[in-house]
Amino acid sequence: MNKKLLFSFLALLGLVSVKAQRNELGIRLGMSNLVGDVGRTNYILQKPLDLDRMSEWGVPFYGGLLYRFNFNPHQTVRLDLGYNQIQFSDKVAKEEYRKNRNAFGKNNVYEASLMFEYNFFPVNNEQISMLSPYIFGGIGALMFDAPKATLVNDFRRDADGVAQAPINELDFTTTAQYSLGKKTTVHIPFGVGLKYKFNHNWAIFAEATFRYTLTDQLDHSKVLSKDVKYSYNADILNPSTGGSLLQSGNYYAVSKEREAEIIGKRNIGDGNSNDWMNTFSLGLTYSFGRPPCYCD
Repeated sequence: MNKKLLFSFLALLGLVSVKAQRNELGIRLGMSNLVGDVGRTNYILQKPLDLDRMSEWGVPFYGGLLYRFNFNPHQTVRLDLGYNQIQFSDKVAKEEYRKNRNAFGKNNVYEASLMFEYNFFPVNNEQISMLSPYIFGGIGALMFDAPKATLVNDFRRDADGVAQAPINELDFTTTAQYSLGKKTTVHIPFGVGLKYKFNHNWAIFAEATFRYTLTDQLDHSKVLSKDVKYSYNADILNPSTGGSLLQSGNYYAVSKEREAEIIGKRNIGDGNSNDWMNTFSLGLTYSFGRPPCYCD
């Protein structure tokens, strides 16, 4: 019985070892850039921003962790977790109208991606070293800072400071206050890379990652209607019914008109195009245990 238990234990260790040989853990470091309604529009080889912004915000940065499960020497499933600090400034744009507009900003973007990776050569096989280009693609999620707005409606006050207005006189002013809040969206990452395996277990790689996002708010160029809230300095009551006039009737209609006008002036760029976020990075990975073996 003891021999059977010992054999079972050794067999279990062997299975764990075989599985471990197929795993890689690593890190990536690089720089991310935005292609949107603010700043430069070239997808690759974007220059750093103007020195004024960099002195305040630092250099645009990407840092991430990745895990690879190698099904065979060519095919891999990969999980990426990363942080992007992206910056955007019309000052460095090529278009003259953007330079004249001079909008700018930055965003902190967190990502999680699940991707399929294909190596053109069997770089994940058992050998001391090998070089292979690869392609990858998948789906993921982003969490980022998105602009929000609060429209402050200030009604006319009487001598005692009480907000009053006749029913037929819409006597109030509206101002906008903007802030940032966290949002999530889907993105579609894909790209190309070059992987060099050395000393059996180690690998270095360089890659270009392109992300098509399902949002147009990474560059803070859009405030959506669903992210607009209202604030009132007082309620206005209907003298005949005692009900509030702020969420119905003429007051409400005028508030929505002012929302459309204020947000329309604040939003910039093409409302029908989504943002891209792209990264160029270098990485280092380590394979668990011995180099992977894919024998039957």
